[in-house]
Amino acid sequence: MKNNSMSYRIFYGWFVVAAAFAVTFVGFGSAYTFSTFVPSLQNEFSASRGSVSLVFSLAAFLYFGLGILSGPLSDRWGSRVLAVTGMVLVGLGLALAGMARSMTQVYIAYGLGVGLGVGLSYVPVLSTVQRWFVRRRGFASGVAVSGIGVGTLAMPPLSALLVESIGWRDAYFVLGGLAVIVGAGMALLIVNSPRDMGVAPDGDPLKIGGRSEPPKDFAVATAVKSQRFIGLYIACLLCSFGVFVPFVHLVPYAVDLGVAPAQAVYLLAMIGLGSTAGRFLLGGFADRYGRRFSLLVMFTGMALAMMIWLIATELWLLVIFALAYGIFYGGWVAVLPALVMDYFGESKVGSLIGILYTSVAFGTLIGPSAAGYAFDLNQSYTVPILASICVNLAAMVIAANTSKVSQQRLSDNVPG
Repeated sequence: MKNNSMSYRIFYGWFVVAAAFAVTFVGFGSAYTFSTFVPSLQNEFSASRGSVSLVFSLAAFLYFGLGILSGPLSDRWGSRVLAVTGMVLVGLGLALAGMARSMTQVYIAYGLGVGLGVGLSYVPVLSTVQRWFVRRRGFASGVAVSGIGVGTLAMPPLSALLVESIGWRDAYFVLGGLAVIVGAGMALLIVNSPRDMGVAPDGDPLKIGGRSEPPKDFAVATAVKSQRFIGLYIACLLCSFGVFVPFVHLVPYAVDLGVAPAQAVYLLAMIGLGSTAGRFLLGGFADRYGRRFSLLVMFTGMALAMMIWLIATELWLLVIFALAYGIFYGGWVAVLPALVMDYFGESKVGSLIGILYTSVAFGTLIGPSAAGYAFDLNQSYTVPILASICVNLAAMVIAANTSKVSQQRLSDNVPG
């Protein structure tokens, strides 16, 4: 049988997208169930909300920060082996967290297992999707990372049901099994480049002689020194101080208002629902109206949604916040990797996305845990929410100014 994706009725790039969807669904879906486990961990280990929140922050720091290593490794070795290994680590980390006898053991098991596992897989699968598409890159990227949204929609209610029925420890065992079976299994479908299947991006035929003209790529050192990359890095760093605060603190916030925990957990599902819609709809929007402009819309939208959270004292307002925030958060995640590919080409896209995501890692390390400690001090989330609004607006201003810069030796013809 010839190794040629033209023999498939469906362009093989969509199988790669499906694999990326599964990896992000399992990896981030498992990670974003963390808010469901906060009360159990507090009760089990007599821990403060700030110290429990730090578990998520440490894991998130690793799974975004590790991209600086996994990105270059995927450029060199391909993404399949990294994604499979990552999903196995996620499953192992969750299982070991279920066996923990102290908060320190939770930090090690969850932080290293989930953090390293998602970190090994996330940037590689995202960068691979970018290589398979040009015309529909924003949409394909949106579908791939919509796994995060669907995972956020489906996994927290599942984990709440598991915690209630079999306890938090066994719930972590079940989630770990799903990570290995679904995540690692689907990751086997990943193929690093359409050229490995005998076609060009979007399923177009290769040019005569089996070669297509190579894209205009830029060296990593050149790209990261450019004003465009620096501005994008700073904007994402600022945004990330607040972007993951709701994933950790929205459920406890609702419970503090008197909402039953079984109902409060569905707020995370609403973020997932909005995020899924945002990744599908706003990814296509970005392809049509420009990915640089769309990034500004995402920053502004997240800030405006946070304003709803700031005044919310009833469940229905929290639902509106969760849906609105999810839409713009999902769009932000979908647009970023496509924008990096637009700016700097394909050959080092994994390396550059990995470097960019270290900004998200540092912001996430600080933001959710700082919000937890702020709550411990004054029993209020007002300051963390206000701070999240401000950093998103600052990110929008920086990104807007950066997008006006004409980069040295960067093509003005790229999409977006």
